[in-house]
Amino acid sequence: MSTSVDRSGDPDPVITDPIGTAKSLRNRVRAASLVGTTIEFYDFYVYATAAVAVFPALFFTGENETAKLLASMATFGAAFVARPIGSVLFGHFGDRVGRKATLIGALLTMGIATFLIGLLPTYYAIGIWAPLILTILRFCQGLGLGGEWSGASLLATEYAEEGKRARAAMWPQLGAPFGFILANGFFLLLTVIMGFTALDDSGASHSFLVWGWRIPFLASAIMVAVGLYVRFSLEETPVFKKAVERSEPVKSPVTEVFKTSWLQIIQGTFIMLATYVLFYLMTAWILSYGIGSASVGGLGIPYRDFLVIQLIAVLLFAGTVPVSGWLADKYGRRSSLLVVTALIAVFGLLFGWFIAPENLGTGADLNLVRLVFFLAIGMALMGLTFGSMSAVLPELFPTNVRYTGSGIAYNMASILGAALTPYVAVWLNASFGVGAVGVYLSIAAVITFAALWLSPETRHVNMVEVGRN
Repeated sequence: MSTSVDRSGDPDPVITDPIGTAKSLRNRVRAASLVGTTIEFYDFYVYATAAVAVFPALFFTGENETAKLLASMATFGAAFVARPIGSVLFGHFGDRVGRKATLIGALLTMGIATFLIGLLPTYYAIGIWAPLILTILRFCQGLGLGGEWSGASLLATEYAEEGKRARAAMWPQLGAPFGFILANGFFLLLTVIMGFTALDDSGASHSFLVWGWRIPFLASAIMVAVGLYVRFSLEETPVFKKAVERSEPVKSPVTEVFKTSWLQIIQGTFIMLATYVLFYLMTAWILSYGIGSASVGGLGIPYRDFLVIQLIAVLLFAGTVPVSGWLADKYGRRSSLLVVTALIAVFGLLFGWFIAPENLGTGADLNLVRLVFFLAIGMALMGLTFGSMSAVLPELFPTNVRYTGSGIAYNMASILGAALTPYVAVWLNASFGVGAVGVYLSIAAVITFAALWLSPETRHVNMVEVGRN
């Protein structure tokens, strides 16, 4: 039997089994956290892709293409309003009942909502009910993801070895790029097989728009079944078990977290702000900008071609997530994130130089190398800022409110940094040009930099003892 001791002298509750058993258990935890978040983010991004390329034609009417896109982006943003609610709802049970059962509930909520979107009739079949039900289902997707992220992060961090918590915590973070690759890759495959190129030259009668777009949504049922199988095989986390032994779970985690950890919620929210703004500029907004007509300020790139470009760039996102975890363990969360956030601020100021139509070109005259380089930088910075967040936020909160607190901070940031970002970016580009979109990112990065500067370093905190002294 082997027991490790952390800096506080309190025995580490994780490694109390034989070494081989503990290693096998951690491998299963990594797999469960990665598979679960991959499925959740797949479901989330399937909607994001469809919101740009499919839903404006099928669920919204009118002649103004920008107005239809903005309406579609508004339903996209409904999930971000739901996410803090989901973090409170699932956080309540996660901090009272346990991490495992709550994660299963979050996965089911997201999966059922995504599957039902695949069955939803369009505006041309049921009229105004179509966008209304679509918005409700998108809201339910947000509830599910609001409970998923914090639970998966706690699964990883509360099982982690001492000194390797950020590297363990990067596994659920990899679900974001993997889910994005699966979602966009699926759409790309369908467009190739079905010969769909773009809304402008295919019309709403194309088979992809009639039924093909539904396949990625319906396929989520298979992925959810796999995720449930993996998660049912897990046990409750040892850190939560220790809290139960000490009778620490509270009746109302949301009341307790705002009473004892309100400052940490504010810190966590703004620490995540720039990460969210960057990601949704590099995924949802850039897709609408890339495939948009040059006459309305876009680049005029065929939909299928732009999906390929995005998929290439997102590989750098996946590749830099583990680097972020390593840097956070070696140099500290705060120090590494301050450097990355400063680089994000500089990157934002270069938007106009990189991708303004007069510099990049449009349609057949577009400078493809320059565009790929721009996306590669953005996605690399995204991995470097996102990879350690599932260690940073949970480390701010005590065990008995950790699920609720980290979830609220993460998802409040989603409202400020993600729900508004695609909508605001479309408006900024149409009104002031793409350089203004980059300034928006830089402002968010400055706010995050200030939040990090005023926050403590959490690399060496004891997950059992946080908030007990």
